[in-house]
Amino acid sequence: MTAVPAHVPVLIAGGGPSGLAAALELGRRGIDVLVVEPRTALDPLRPRAKTTSVRTMEHLRRWGLADRLRALAPLPVEHAQDVVFCTGLFGHEITRFPEAFGLTTDRRDDFAEPGQQAPQPLVEQLLRDAVAELPSVTVLIGWRVTEVTDGPTEAAAVLEGPDGERHQVTADWLLGCDGSSGVTRRAIGARYAGSSGTLPNVSIAFRSPQLEQRELCALGVHYWVIGAERGGLMGRLDLDGTWWAIVQGVDAETGQVDPVRLVQDLVGAEIGVEVLATDPWSARMLLVDRYRGQRVFLVGDAAHLNPPWGGHGFNTCVGDAVNLGWKLAAVLRGWAPEHLLDSYQAERRPVAERTIAAAGAQEAFLAPSFATGDLDAETAEGAALRATLARGLQVKDPEFHSLGLVLGYDYPDSAVVVPDGLPVPAPELVAFRPSAHPGARLPHTWLPDGRSLYDLLGEEFTLLRLDRSAATEALAVAAARRDVPFRVVDLAHVPGLRERYGADLLLVRPDQHVAWRGSEPVDAEALLARVVGAGELAGLLP
Repeated sequence: MTAVPAHVPVLIAGGGPSGLAAALELGRRGIDVLVVEPRTALDPLRPRAKTTSVRTMEHLRRWGLADRLRALAPLPVEHAQDVVFCTGLFGHEITRFPEAFGLTTDRRDDFAEPGQQAPQPLVEQLLRDAVAELPSVTVLIGWRVTEVTDGPTEAAAVLEGPDGERHQVTADWLLGCDGSSGVTRRAIGARYAGSSGTLPNVSIAFRSPQLEQRELCALGVHYWVIGAERGGLMGRLDLDGTWWAIVQGVDAETGQVDPVRLVQDLVGAEIGVEVLATDPWSARMLLVDRYRGQRVFLVGDAAHLNPPWGGHGFNTCVGDAVNLGWKLAAVLRGWAPEHLLDSYQAERRPVAERTIAAAGAQEAFLAPSFATGDLDAETAEGAALRATLARGLQVKDPEFHSLGLVLGYDYPDSAVVVPDGLPVPAPELVAFRPSAHPGARLPHTWLPDGRSLYDLLGEEFTLLRLDRSAATEALAVAAARRDVPFRVVDLAHVPGLRERYGADLLLVRPDQHVAWRGSEPVDAEALLARVVGAGELAGLLP
């Protein structure tokens, strides 16, 4: 019989991306965590998410995992970075979107890591392996959480093992990372609201020797096919002949479909196809009305469901886990009050709402909606049709170029962020315009010695000193009195950094967001209290 503890500080229901990311945030800080995950194996033939965004890659870098993922990823960034729209893989290229999803081989100042294409099961296995290296984290694979009861001082859960054995566990805090079909959402009375996509879809994993032997119309990381028979998208899972496809407008649940024929329609030729797996699905744009009960929090898909367009769903889940993880660890380690946890929903729900809206907007511009005439014709009329469509397809640009959303999300109205009285930039979807205003992700920069600024930040709070005359002692003393882990990083010698960040001092949170910026604070004690959830705004505004 498996030894299951009767009580744990943190119980995580679900060991997918959000659960594992939360376990990493907590376990790296020495918090005892129990993760319960029903899937004994991760199916590589059902890749699900394939885009690890630049922001998630920055979190992986902070965890020491970015290089490990790139070494494991079967599709190197160097292979391709563009999304290609075409009439078929052996047909005509219509247009392309370069450096989609933050894929680039160049080092950019805007981010510490470019994006990476990798099947979700591979990323999950990397996270499983990393969590297994943390002595304070226990993972029960093959177990599931079947019941959750929220309470004012603790949460209770019933766990069921692979052989049917049942255990009751109590926890100081419970994270519901159990997705759309889990029990935690119902346990706190939260409800999804939203809509579903108008077109059904079917995903297909397959192999085809002809795709390796015949020249394709172009080199891309994704191919969007505007075909005469079918529309959808496809791409390589690896460089050894394994591909994925999403055929749009096909209802595989109510009708008979031939996946071989569907792939042939997308490719535009009667090639040999070995089907490895199929999955019917519909896009869902759903968001819960609340992210927490008393001792139970919803994280990731349990709180929101995003359509896959733009590759944001998995990455938004990781962002939730990072935000809640450091805050929960701070409370459990005693240097922040429970009030800090109230900022989780206030900060993350608007991000999910905006992300769902951005991805959902693309539901009106799926491949079948662009089919027109004989786009594949080797005639002047065919070329003119393709040129006209190329201009019309620019409406798809926000799906592939969305660094404004991926890097520009912020928390300017959070109760644990101190505004500086300056105008806050309006949110943007496509363009990313770095800003160090309180609540924003600290704009990244490469230092003159080649290091990333992010690599200098402490595990918890970091005070960046950007002017030699700026005094840091008061905040350091205030942090010591509150036992807040605190590091001062002096970068006053770096040219242009003071102008880039707009202040002499910046206080940076564990999640790399700016909590405060200014000169020496009038009341350092009040400032520290505010950013850890123990203080009020009075007296802190300029």
